[in-house]
Amino acid sequence: QVQLVESGGGLVQAGGSLMVSCAASGGIFSRAAMGWFRQGLGKERDFVAAITWSGGRIVYADSVKGRFTISRDNAKNTVYLQMNSLKLEDSAVYYCAANTGSIAITSLGRYDYWGQGTQVTVSS
Repeated sequence: QVQLVESGGGLVQAGGSLMVSCAASGGIFSRAAMGWFRQGLGKERDFVAAITWSGGRIVYADSVKGRFTISRDNAKNTVYLQMNSLKLEDSAVYYCAANTGSIAITSLGRYDYWGQGTQVTVSS
């Protein structure tokens, strides 16, 4: 059974940093592209960042480029999202997801498995 569990969310002041993690189980991690998405209150779920299984391709949404860094540790079956220079508009529930078969790693619909999400709140 595949399971993705996010952790590390919380409350941070604008301009601060936070790292969220996602631990995967179920045997898919080493062959899956991993993505981070976020959903603000009353908004749609949007793409944030993604990394292929080898780490050879990394993509960011324009809104986070230069501030967020996605990485993965295949030995630990974990993907990370380091968030720096956080803004009020970064507040959202952050979800990690696994894509086991598509090269369209920025497309929400191409992800097969999802975590339950972790709340990130940026305060002024």
